[in-house]
Amino acid sequence: MSFDSLGLNPDILRAIAEQGYREPTPIQQQAIPAVLEGRDLMASAQTGTGKTAGFTLPLLQHLITHQPHAKGRRPVRALILTPTRELAAQIGENVRDYSKYLNIRSLVVFGGVSIKPQMMKLRGGVDVLVATPGRLLDLEHQNAVKLDQIEILVLDEADRMLDMGFIHDI
Repeated sequence: MSFDSLGLNPDILRAIAEQGYREPTPIQQQAIPAVLEGRDLMASAQTGTGKTAGFTLPLLQHLITHQPHAKGRRPVRALILTPTRELAAQIGENVRDYSKYLNIRSLVVFGGVSIKPQMMKLRGGVDVLVATPGRLLDLEHQNAVKLDQIEILVLDEADRMLDMGFIHDI
């Protein structure tokens, strides 16, 4: 099986080819078609098996296929929640790499740094928001982010977020 056979946009295929990916991993072969069909998915696989691409690639495909017609500020349409800033930064980098040739704006937000620059970037509009739960709540409490137009929600390492005490926040 090739990435070409999964029905992804040529600009996404070009970006993943530049990353050196030739064939989807088993988790990607199963996850990508399911997400493209709009199905909910819960997956578990070892580190390094391509889980992030397994949800990010179809997420990007959905966003470019279902462009909103409204003008003005871009609403957050995809939210990826993750337990740590390191993982958020890594996922954010993957989103940027895979959306390199797309008209998609993404932003990574997490605590431990000033919230003001993050709020300013959100005001400019983003399609994909990668966030840790605590910082997302901070932004929501300050009315800096609206979550009413989310089309795709990803809880990456959900078990770890629950173990870290975010069960009520989530």
